[in-house]
Amino acid sequence: MKQYFKNYFRNFDYGLLFVYILLMLFGLVMIYSSSIWVSIIQYDANPNFYYNRQLVNIILALILFTVAVITPYRRLSNKSILGLLLAVMFILELWLLIAGNSVNGSRSWISLFGIMNFQPSEFAKLFIIIFFAGTFYRKSVNRGSMQLLTFDDVSYPLGMWLFIVLVVGFETDLGALVIIVAIALVVVITSGLRGKTLGRIFGLLSALGVVGMIGILIFKWDTVFNASRRGRITSFIDPFSDPLNSGYHVVNGYYAIGAGGLEGRGLGQSIQKLGYVPEPQTDFIMAIIAEELGIFGVSIVILGLGFIVMRGYYIAMSTKDPLARMLAAGISTWIGLQTFINLGGLSGLIPLTGVTLPFISYGGTSILLLSVAMGILINVSTHHKLEKRK
Repeated sequence: MKQYFKNYFRNFDYGLLFVYILLMLFGLVMIYSSSIWVSIIQYDANPNFYYNRQLVNIILALILFTVAVITPYRRLSNKSILGLLLAVMFILELWLLIAGNSVNGSRSWISLFGIMNFQPSEFAKLFIIIFFAGTFYRKSVNRGSMQLLTFDDVSYPLGMWLFIVLVVGFETDLGALVIIVAIALVVVITSGLRGKTLGRIFGLLSALGVVGMIGILIFKWDTVFNASRRGRITSFIDPFSDPLNSGYHVVNGYYAIGAGGLEGRGLGQSIQKLGYVPEPQTDFIMAIIAEELGIFGVSIVILGLGFIVMRGYYIAMSTKDPLARMLAAGISTWIGLQTFINLGGLSGLIPLTGVTLPFISYGGTSILLLSVAMGILINVSTHHKLEKRK
């Protein structure tokens, strides 16, 4: 065991670790800077309110990260672990259906015994990656090759995925829905299944997707296309047509970005965080970063997240282990797509959907589960380096 850990940490991916820690600490500083006015004026709380809570979240996240780093990733294909994750996912989704809380038009939160608010859709992103990868890998070991898997072999995880998509869709958490669908598709594509099986999977998913969307539109029309979401589409097309209502978020985000310029106003000197940009510590935190730190602050975030995503895809493309390939590709897609959706909404490239910026935005659920994902990715990377050295 001693020799194992000696070799493990000799080949440890310290580059990913450094960027992960840097982004979390940078995000913590920016959460403190962006949330002071919100804490005092809107919630009549201590100016350190969000900073203190995020600090606790980061400490807990580092504990989970450490567990994920030192636990060999192949154990994620263990039948007992997959069964436990499935039970937790099922309970969370039922809990959400029965007693979910609505935030900004999406009924996507549950209260965990009054201790913290938890977003099951965030857990679903990690669950889909592990459950798909672990189940496919177990089936391939039994069959002798991933190429020998049939559609019947993979129908079980696809059924669970469909259940999650329907729950998240009916709760109208559209941003999470897009990410969950994309993650599943990427894991399936990188699994190594033969073309015939992939064709049947994509045919079924396309048909179910159309039926599901029709069902959501029929039964959830008023929720999906409520005034808030119609306003997001209008603001995406022309935010300045209604700058005080539907375009308010985007327009003030533009003002913040434009005011920052190349050098920024200086740390703590943002004007837009003083009641103009709603919830500046979460979805619009990049606007405050741009205003206070200019292109330097923006570059730290984009280059850091870009490094994680590209490193993950490199691992996925270079490893011969199908389990490692699916895990790395799924995690990279999650982080990359969520970053694109957050920044795309802020910059007006796509409609606002309300997803956090990975490792930067305030949020306990997000930082905890993303840290587990990073622990798995570093674990995969380290074992990949060990295998290459052997």
